[in-house]
Amino acid sequence: MNKETTLIILAGGKSSRMGQSKGLLRYKERFWILDQIEKYIGSEVFIGLGLDAHLYFEAIPWLEKALTAPQLHLNKKVQVVINPTPEFGVFSTLQSVLKVLDCAPVRKDVFILPIDVPLINSTELGKILNEENRIVIPKHKNKNGHPVKLAPEFWKSLVELNNSDENSRLDFQIKKRDPSEISYVEVDDMAILKNLNTPVDWQEFINS
Repeated sequence: MNKETTLIILAGGKSSRMGQSKGLLRYKERFWILDQIEKYIGSEVFIGLGLDAHLYFEAIPWLEKALTAPQLHLNKKVQVVINPTPEFGVFSTLQSVLKVLDCAPVRKDVFILPIDVPLINSTELGKILNEENRIVIPKHKNKNGHPVKLAPEFWKSLVELNNSDENSRLDFQIKKRDPSEISYVEVDDMAILKNLNTPVDWQEFINS
């Protein structure tokens, strides 16, 4: 990677349709959230937790330590942020992480990855990384997906939004921006379109 970009994994929801915490599903003999971390080609990962934080800490004890100090996992610096208002949804989890990043000495670009979307392969991720704009969105067969890359010039505007407002959603805020601030990158990996919300979705994914 030529430019360090922070991966934000959003795992603050209840996963009610899945029936268990999505990040703690077993995948290739390890927890799904660890697979997501390990696949990332960068060196810094932030995890936004919420309603099921205690379950993550019980399953992966070092994640609780990452609340107060970065923890190294396979040469990646991992930090955890707890969303104090998870009832307001996924945007509030994103906002909780961005508030921490906004206090950092150097503000970096970020990749936004919901826990129920598989991280794409390193080659395709590199295409998104190398595209310079305030907002970079991957596309596959004319459909938008994740991870979306956001530059500080854009994501700083998200920090102070009222998370109880119906317009406090990432897609709404992107639509409000000038089109010149948004780039779309065509990728070959259809994982950007996955949405692993139910046990059926999960079984189809692991069997594919």
